[in-house]
Amino acid sequence: MRGEEGAQTGPLRDRDAGPPDGPSEDRAGGPPCGTPGVDEEMLGGLLRANHLASLEDLPALVAEFAGRAGLAHAMLYVADLQQQFLVPLPGQHDEAGNPLERIPIDTTVAGKAFRGVEPVQARTATATAETGEPFDDAPRRLWMPLLDGTDRIGVLGVIVPHAGEAVLARVSRLAALVALLIESKRPFSDVYAQLVRTRPMALSAEVLWNLMPGATFANDRVVVSAALEPAYEVGGDAYDFALNGDVLRLAIFDAMGHDTSAGLTATIAMGCFRKHRREGADVLAAGEAIDEAIADHFIATRFATGILADLDTRTGRLTWANRGHPPPVVLRRGQPVATLDGVFGTPMGLSLGLPTELGRYQLEPGDRLLLYTDGVIEAQDPQGELFGLERFIDFVIRRETDGVPAPETLRRLINTILDHQHGWLQDDATVLLVEWRPGTATRGDGVRDFLKSA
Repeated sequence: MRGEEGAQTGPLRDRDAGPPDGPSEDRAGGPPCGTPGVDEEMLGGLLRANHLASLEDLPALVAEFAGRAGLAHAMLYVADLQQQFLVPLPGQHDEAGNPLERIPIDTTVAGKAFRGVEPVQARTATATAETGEPFDDAPRRLWMPLLDGTDRIGVLGVIVPHAGEAVLARVSRLAALVALLIESKRPFSDVYAQLVRTRPMALSAEVLWNLMPGATFANDRVVVSAALEPAYEVGGDAYDFALNGDVLRLAIFDAMGHDTSAGLTATIAMGCFRKHRREGADVLAAGEAIDEAIADHFIATRFATGILADLDTRTGRLTWANRGHPPPVVLRRGQPVATLDGVFGTPMGLSLGLPTELGRYQLEPGDRLLLYTDGVIEAQDPQGELFGLERFIDFVIRRETDGVPAPETLRRLINTILDHQHGWLQDDATVLLVEWRPGTATRGDGVRDFLKSA
């Protein structure tokens, strides 16, 4: 399948894959691609060398062990916080010896691998091949997404002699290990935090980003994706999700204000939610505990709205409590089929003592559940036009129709909201997208095949 920007995507089986009865010669150097034990030496050696290595050591280690396996000139990039750029890990250079620079995600071949969660090959050894000529039998650069589970963290690029199945499998295994190694180093590295930031971060944002889970999680029953802006000045929006056996427990919060106190309010809400759900509390009890905790700290001067929900991933049974928050929306086969507005409760932190109802809804396989904060639909352009609920839902549905994976849908949504407000948001905007997809994949399937819309 011919891709954009001089790239080729898909299974990457081409005429250079070598004869079916034996491996082809590795024209980029190193042992033949089908040599037994090469993968074990590459991956095992990298694992052994990793134990006493820092994040800054990884590019050289990956290049060394990948090169021994015939994968030349490895390049490692990670996505910035807003997922607009791919940023090279320190100490890397291109083939001409020039230091690598950050590259845009939306207009490059490397970015295409990140956006589409699939391998992409380029005709040149750079990140931005522009020509549209057919591939010949020369070596080419293969870009592979780096995934922490299903959460996109960056890309790996290597020069390969061809794009046959053996090469593709080798690079895929290397990318999987590299992603795990990067993630293992990240909690202990300020360098990583500095790399992925393009400007200083507000105190409340510093706290909240270190509390929230990654942006994407998936297993063979459910996909969860999240997005939040403004990334560097987020005040009181936050999201949380985790599995407990077969039950996905999730929440979205919108704390009053846009200052450090708003961030502290959201922090209390998240911490209290985690504490009580881990002690076995249901969504109603957890909501009451959050209400009491915020009120005790701020003496009823601060509050947070939110949705607290449980999804049984075996049956699709959804239960939730709405604490003064915009109601979730259910999408089914490209249409909005339900707005879950039948139950309400008061915002948490006001200690009003009013009862909160428990909502129940039965999802169908393939349903998408949208949770969001009011900053999404109330985003205004300079003329005062709201982004609006209808436009929000239509955007998600259109990307679903196009087969865009859920994480990429939310990345594009946030960029569209930013464009609507000319790059500056008046309020935090957060989206949590949950897809219930039982029986549609097994653990051996490709990530893109599962993340993309049914």
